[in-house]
Amino acid sequence: MMLPVVVRRFLGRVWDVISAVSVRAKILGLALGLVLVLGAGITVQVRDSLAAIMQEQLDDESTTTARDLAARTTDLILLNDLVNLQKLLLETQANNPDVRYAFVLDAEGQVLAHTFGSGFPLGLLESNTVRPDDHHNTVVLQTDDGLIWDTAVPIFNGRAGIARIGLSDARLRQSIQVVTGQIALTVALVLALGVLVATTLTWVLTRPILELVRVTRAVSNGDFSVRVKRWADDEIGDLADAFNDMTAELARTDEIRSEREQLRRQLLERVIATQEDERKRIARELHDSTSQNLTSLMVGIKTMSATCKDPVMQSEADKLRNVAAQTLDEIHNISMRLRPRVLDDIGLSAALEKLVSEWQARYKTPIDLLLQCGPQRMPAEIETAIYRIVQEALTNIARHASARAVSVLVEERNGHLLTVVEDDGRGFDSAGKTGDGHLGLVGMRERAELLDGRLTIESSPESGTSIYVEIPLKGAVS
Repeated sequence: MMLPVVVRRFLGRVWDVISAVSVRAKILGLALGLVLVLGAGITVQVRDSLAAIMQEQLDDESTTTARDLAARTTDLILLNDLVNLQKLLLETQANNPDVRYAFVLDAEGQVLAHTFGSGFPLGLLESNTVRPDDHHNTVVLQTDDGLIWDTAVPIFNGRAGIARIGLSDARLRQSIQVVTGQIALTVALVLALGVLVATTLTWVLTRPILELVRVTRAVSNGDFSVRVKRWADDEIGDLADAFNDMTAELARTDEIRSEREQLRRQLLERVIATQEDERKRIARELHDSTSQNLTSLMVGIKTMSATCKDPVMQSEADKLRNVAAQTLDEIHNISMRLRPRVLDDIGLSAALEKLVSEWQARYKTPIDLLLQCGPQRMPAEIETAIYRIVQEALTNIARHASARAVSVLVEERNGHLLTVVEDDGRGFDSAGKTGDGHLGLVGMRERAELLDGRLTIESSPESGTSIYVEIPLKGAVS
């Protein structure tokens, strides 16, 4: 059967609270709860049992006392000795602390003697009756001072009258309170002892667990130097040894991983440096050799066209010179994309402005460029990395995004260089397109990580793409 929603929510909140408490608090709370429940149960059971037994005793005492009084008053009633009858009632009340009152009625129901000094309460005459053939009759009366066991016993089979006596439960209640107090004191002492024992046992039992938790947290944070203390218990000691062996193995594995990562980083740095050097060499060769050869070719074609008298040959020579000029422009553009001289000569801001200008002219897509880098030059490796990342991002936008607008932000902020490239194009699943199958994105990320930076890509289909790059500036002031 399904529990109501309110009950399930309440139980869920209780479970959340219990789960948030520490292990030691749970064990200590469990021990104290058991002691309290056991003590409360024992107290209630003993109190109820004692009350039932003492009530039976009070009932028996009331009957016995009333019968004894009836037997002793028979002769006094027959002799009409009311003075001694009154003394007998007073002596009975004085000798028995439980007797609240006593009185004797004649056969007609008239009061012969009583212990009420201020006047007999007539209401008692209707509260309890007894027939001549009854041995006795006991009723329990509720008064402001507690319960009264009122017992009526016929005198001389009812022919001489009725003797009635009322016993109060005040002493019974006092005895129950004393016993309950003693039990409560015992429970308190047991509870205090339980707290001491539970605290000690909890500390002993949870110390290895908490020690393992502490070391586990340290290991999860990358500190493999911590070790678990070995305890005297064989099983726990073996667990500590096994955990320490595991930590040592993790330390060795992490050391090997760090060495491999360092080697990979160094290799990647060399590969990128080699690529940049090769780009510089190719760009220089294209500019110094190929461009000069094409220029010489254009001059020769122009000279040949000027000396040739054949119009057809002049037209063909002009076409060849135009092709050579177009080829020279393309080589110049390729040389600039391989390694823009402005990046080496002036810096990142000028190189990005030229890159954005040429990209807009080529793809007819507006770009909002915002540069807040400051006048000082940054390290060459940072300028090169940012330039290549922006260049690769714009290339991807031109190839895949079909964007209508692009924005590029490069800003120094809190000792970091922040670069953001955004477009409103078709977007893609950024979670599934950052692996080895997409070398452009991988190369961008590797360039950022080599400089202790990070690259974040946010994109979804039909929602555009945002690329965030954050690289720390060594020695920069926040």
